[in-house]
Amino acid sequence: MPYRWWILTLLTLGTVINYLDRLALTLLNPLIREELKLDDETYGWVTAAFQGCYTIGFLVMGKFVDRYGTRLGYTVAAIWWSFAGIATTFARAPIDLAVMRGLLGLGEAGNFPSAIKAVAEWFPPKDRAFATGIFNAGTNVATMIGPALFVAMSGMYGWRACFAITGGLGLIWAITWWFSYYVPQSANEPAGAKAEPMPWSQTLRYRQTWGFALGKFFSDPVWWFLLFWLPLYLYNVRGLDMKQVSWILPFIYFVADIGSVAGGWLSGYFMRQGWPVARARKAALLVFACMPPIAAAAVLVDNLYVAVGLFSLATAAHQGWSANLYTITSDVFPRRAVASVTGIGGAVGGFSGMLFSAIVPGYVVPRLGYVPLFLGMSCFYLIGWVCIHALLRNFEPVEDSLAAEQR
Repeated sequence: MPYRWWILTLLTLGTVINYLDRLALTLLNPLIREELKLDDETYGWVTAAFQGCYTIGFLVMGKFVDRYGTRLGYTVAAIWWSFAGIATTFARAPIDLAVMRGLLGLGEAGNFPSAIKAVAEWFPPKDRAFATGIFNAGTNVATMIGPALFVAMSGMYGWRACFAITGGLGLIWAITWWFSYYVPQSANEPAGAKAEPMPWSQTLRYRQTWGFALGKFFSDPVWWFLLFWLPLYLYNVRGLDMKQVSWILPFIYFVADIGSVAGGWLSGYFMRQGWPVARARKAALLVFACMPPIAAAAVLVDNLYVAVGLFSLATAAHQGWSANLYTITSDVFPRRAVASVTGIGGAVGGFSGMLFSAIVPGYVVPRLGYVPLFLGMSCFYLIGWVCIHALLRNFEPVEDSLAAEQR
């Protein structure tokens, strides 16, 4: 159906705005740090506030989206995070910033459960990873346009106005989504099945849930670390200024966009060659899990352009990995559980992100530098792949007991 491409466009734009809101603090850090007196340790705790609330928000929003549907769930999430972003303009101290970032995290957690469920409702299994790769590329589009956008806006209006502008974009998107989205008839489940999400007590019993969650635990913190700390690494270690970073980061995340779409395409290609779903997804995940240990050499080389190329490989690998990992939930779970399971995995990944991309770096970077973190975390994907392989096995589908009773 042609309309599904309009839905996918909205999912991509929503993800772009979602990431612009969360990137604002990192990209504007040199200006905010000077005014609000943020050192590395305090910055770590501010990002931890976002990550902690983001973790809780995944659980809450995943259940909310499964209960009330993708249309209402995504709208509520977008309105919440947009107002939280606008409220950041009033921050006067680090504690204010931490509170506003926490509220932002609660709302922004609704993005992926909503988007993954929408893809499951509009796309068949062989196309879901590709569709996920496209909207997930929105995270990189935001990082590509964000540096230049925020440099320009902060130069004209100041750093506080940047939060208000991106928050306003989110509100416009929420209105558009509300009047655009509906569940296609072919995606409707038996009467009553859509009304009640699968209980957590049931969801948590399945090893498939924990396979997905551990995959998130060992991959999410790497992405968050790159998102929060790579700009600071470029500023503090490589000695670059905001203008230089404003072209380096877009290039790095442009390559990540390629990885996102290629990751979704790769598993779909394997399926079109006759591979079963489990083999196709695991093979694609393994390809991308092997790239980060190579990319970690970026912190060991002196040449800036080689380092940028290796950082680009790292972001592309993560996005190719994520395009396949997110699709696992709709591969093995009934639709009424997709957002909830995505939320559980996102919460586990958020906790890991809070630990390894916020709290730990805040203490390690001032004392040992960035090298141990980049090298150590590059191996996380391979550990995650082993967990997925062991727990998801052949991607046996989880039986929806309610639907089975109604049949």
